[in-house]
Amino acid sequence: MKHTAWFSSRTIYGASALAALFVAAPALADDRYAAIVIDTRTNEILHADQADEYRFPASLTKMMTLYIVFEELERGRLRMSDRMVASRRASRMPASRLGLKQGQAISVENAIKALVTKSANDVATAVAERIDGSESRFAQRMTTRARALGMSSTRFMNASGLPDPSQRTTAHDMARLSQALMRDFPQYYPLFQTTEFWWGNRYSRNHNRLLGSVEGVDGIKTGYTRASGFNLASSVVRDGRRLITVVMGGASASERDAQVAHLIETAYLDLDARANGKPPIAQATYTLAPVMNVQIQMGEGDESPEDSPAWSDTVTPPPVLYTLPATPQIAPPSSAPAPQNLGQSEGMGAVIESGGQTTQP
Repeated sequence: MKHTAWFSSRTIYGASALAALFVAAPALADDRYAAIVIDTRTNEILHADQADEYRFPASLTKMMTLYIVFEELERGRLRMSDRMVASRRASRMPASRLGLKQGQAISVENAIKALVTKSANDVATAVAERIDGSESRFAQRMTTRARALGMSSTRFMNASGLPDPSQRTTAHDMARLSQALMRDFPQYYPLFQTTEFWWGNRYSRNHNRLLGSVEGVDGIKTGYTRASGFNLASSVVRDGRRLITVVMGGASASERDAQVAHLIETAYLDLDARANGKPPIAQATYTLAPVMNVQIQMGEGDESPEDSPAWSDTVTPPPVLYTLPATPQIAPPSSAPAPQNLGQSEGMGAVIESGGQTTQP
């Protein structure tokens, strides 16, 4: 199995990369931190650090928003071409946002891609109001679905992940949600691989900088608020073996991304060691923070100003190291009970046509 790492200021490979992986740097010192790594084949937890402690989800919330959108598409209640109209409330959501005006419409397909790439809060509210009439009712559905998926420690209060003291989750629950998205909607999961999105003359690049930079990463979602720190739920598959890694509470986007990559590499090394009858990697290596000068450009956070620079770093990102796989072959959906039908709201103002152009990998 090939392993590639990139933890220093220059992209590095082979033995030097593995040496960098185990540099004895201080552990992530933040009481918001939590992490988990799960082997989806066996559901074995390969690593957990405060994985069942309450945390703020930030824009990881949008994974559940998208779960419900996919559910509505599968049941025929939505079509990709359907239009969602922004209410006054949706149009006034803070950054990160697409910039919808009151009465402006966006197709379901473009709404999905705006949530995946831009993590647009105005779009999340428009989606919630279109499906359930109000964001509060949509949030109730989100929590109901979370319980059905076994996310017993999660409560949603909005569709975006913008700060709310009652909105909570755990790294373990976010890993469960990541698995559920792949298992229940394999036909839609590849949308999390969308790297670029055009809306009129507005361009967004996916905030998940591990896509195309770490071997095998094919999704799924970043998140940030000042209260949560930097979060990332990531899926990676190598030689047919898929891992879900969730890191919450990173002090910066680069630190979070480096920690996720570190956990991924360590987990695969551990699995290789087991397969070859060798002693497992010492558990302590999972919690060591790697060298933090990472060669990746960062996306703006959920609370950053709308006119802030698209990226906070100016270095060139690493080369693409992996060809994204085809739709994953995952077990069929579980028989979790359907959420309550809380109604829909079709019209929220005059429709303003707005073109959206998208580019997918």
